[in-house]
Amino acid sequence: MTAARRKREAAAAKARATTPEPLLHTPAPPRPRDRAATEERLLAAVGDVLAREGFRGLGVGAVAREAGVDKVLIYRYFGGLPELLRAWGASGRFWPRVGDLLQRQGEGFLQRPAAERWAVFLADFIDELRARPLTLAVLAAELEERNELTAILEAEREEWGAEATRVLGGGAFAASPHLRGITLLVVAGVQYLALRARRIRLFGGVDIQSEAGWLELKASIGALAGRIVPPTLP
Repeated sequence: MTAARRKREAAAAKARATTPEPLLHTPAPPRPRDRAATEERLLAAVGDVLAREGFRGLGVGAVAREAGVDKVLIYRYFGGLPELLRAWGASGRFWPRVGDLLQRQGEGFLQRPAAERWAVFLADFIDELRARPLTLAVLAAELEERNELTAILEAEREEWGAEATRVLGGGAFAASPHLRGITLLVVAGVQYLALRARRIRLFGGVDIQSEAGWLELKASIGALAGRIVPPTLP
């Protein structure tokens, strides 16, 4: 070994001895998961997937990807896809909640005359339904395809109807089967017209794509209420 080579190796050894060992990387502690925020993202993702792909595309993986989370969180937080869909339906994103409709009129609404309560509640329902294009798309899809998932949303609407009946009439509805039947016909008619308005402008000469047309229909509901709703409705 030459003197020059020995000199170079000695300098390299000295440099190694004086160079501090690199510090070991300590990973940052995991950020605490915000469960409430994650649940909200998953609920929002249900609507986004339904709007884009319908019930055929609705699955645990699709919802998790849309929300940007691991699909295991759907099982951990909700129990599975049916339970997640049930939570979405109950959240007010799909169907207007009875409590939300009552809040639109403020305190004292339930102390108004029975006919007024009936007509105003249905008029507010019309506004909420027309403002939910995804809900209308789901209703249209249900007519062509019924499965376990659509049945969950059907059950949500049945519960809504039972709650609305209790709030608006309670025992009076049970004592007046015709009133219950007429209410069902009005609600069904509103849904049909809202669905039809997605593609067709006129029905019976009424422009169901315009505010004026729906104001006319609301006025008709008010007139009907004055004739069929008994004044003693609790």
